Amino acid sequence: MIVVDLYQHFRKEEHPFIDQVLSWREQVERSFQSKLSDFLNPREQKIFSTIIGKSTDYQLGFFGGAKNAERKRAILAPYYEEISDEDYEITLLEAKYPSKFITLEHRDVLGAFLSLGIKRKKLGELIVRDGFIQIVVASDIDMYIKVNLTEIKRASVTFEERPITNIVEKNEEWDAHLVTVSSLRLDAVLKEIYHISRQNASAYIEKGWVKVNFETIQNPSFVLEQDDLLSLRGKGRSKITDIHGLSKKEKWKITIEKLK
Repeated sequence: MIVVDLYQHFRKEEHPFIDQVLSWREQVERSFQSKLSDFLNPREQKIFSTIIGKSTDYQLGFFGGAKNAERKRAILAPYYEEISDEDYEITLLEAKYPSKFITLEHRDVLGAFLSLGIKRKKLGELIVRDGFIQIVVASDIDMYIKVNLTEIKRASVTFEERPITNIVEKNEEWDAHLVTVSSLRLDAVLKEIYHISRQNASAYIEKGWVKVNFETIQNPSFVLEQDDLLSLRGKGRSKITDIHGLSKKEKWKITIEKLK
């Protein structure tokens, strides 16, 4: 595929990531050594896979610790190399907290993590439930986390390393629905998914309450695509699993899934 044509298939804001993937591919081709990425969200994984395609010159793998992990590290390697789970250099850290006295949520732990000055791309899965926390991190920062992340929302925590096989699988259930939307604009799709007015959808977007593929989007006219993951503060997460095309009435038929 010609590079110019490649960019046409993706959003403008995704072009820097495409440049990065192309650079990684060139490095692997030139040095004959594998390239390990930071944690990638599902959209970035899809872009990476699309660019590499079914090339017989490389092998591309993703691993995030759990079977249903959303955020995963990628390895791009020459076709003859063997890739093992250890090559992804990820560490599972676990801590307990007194759930009878304090309530911790996902955003509390993420906020504490980011307050240490660490970038989000160094963190994979984050699980908070029933008095314990599990976080998957890049192995090069695990010691820094153990030393510095000692308190979350007034709760003292001590993170310890655990075998990656101890990770708790998320038991998420998604409800699928076929819906019709006037357009693939973010405000129009949010209106149908969350049963709110389009005016309110636009207001939430402009306030920064909406994320698409883990990134805050404040443009109501942002155009959505298949496999986009959405979240609206206080109303949960959803995703577009299929775009079926236009109906006879010039409306888009899409399949959405909403987290129960």
